[in-house]
Amino acid sequence: MGRMDLFRQHLKEKRAVKIIAGIDNFDIESIKKVVTAANQAGVSAIDICADTKIISQVKEMTKLPVFVSSIIPKELAQAIESGADAIELGNFDALYKNGTRMGVNEVLDLVRETLSLIDKTQTFFCVTIPGHVSVSEQVALAVKLESLGIDLIQTEGAVIAQAKSEGARGLLEVASVSIANTIEITRNVDIPVMTASGITSTTAPMALAAGASAIGVGSCINKLNSQIAMIAQAKNLVESVNSSQREKVLV
Repeated sequence: MGRMDLFRQHLKEKRAVKIIAGIDNFDIESIKKVVTAANQAGVSAIDICADTKIISQVKEMTKLPVFVSSIIPKELAQAIESGADAIELGNFDALYKNGTRMGVNEVLDLVRETLSLIDKTQTFFCVTIPGHVSVSEQVALAVKLESLGIDLIQTEGAVIAQAKSEGARGLLEVASVSIANTIEITRNVDIPVMTASGITSTTAPMALAAGASAIGVGSCINKLNSQIAMIAQAKNLVESVNSSQREKVLV
């Protein structure tokens, strides 16, 4: 079974888990810790920055599919040449940190430019839909992306969702926007949807119940200081997803 075969199978089973090291994380030691946690937890894929040297090192560390994220089409095309198993236009975290927000037309232009640089028949292509635009705009963008042959859509929402509470309630507040976006988008497209932003082992089952085929998780793992804590958190996440799907089968 090839690297992407595993991810595609998990997508079909609606239990794919992607661990995100960070689009703007170029610290190889930090990335290695995230990859180690992903390996030991048995997730479906790892998502890293668009750096050719880092791509090469990560590919040597894991048999998991390696997604490479960027908002620069040429970087995505170069990532494929460097061995990336999949590309993602998105994970807009770095933009938000700088106070920049990308509109729907900008995303579409970048997607079309990327498609002009790659062989789409040989490339798994995921696109993040900006969570700050209106729901109607998100749905319209999702429909257009489907018509362009995009393989996977990732939702987000934490950029506009602020937790006002502590503990589980706070997690729900952060994840609620992305989960709500997932509900709306899955009603309007047939391609799989990955829910990201504020997703943890607590909120992952809710994302799956909302129609997601996959979840994307970053900060709840990559911000931890301990390798042991990263592994434990990643394992909890995978078990949460798998348990949720087992319960669906039993019902």
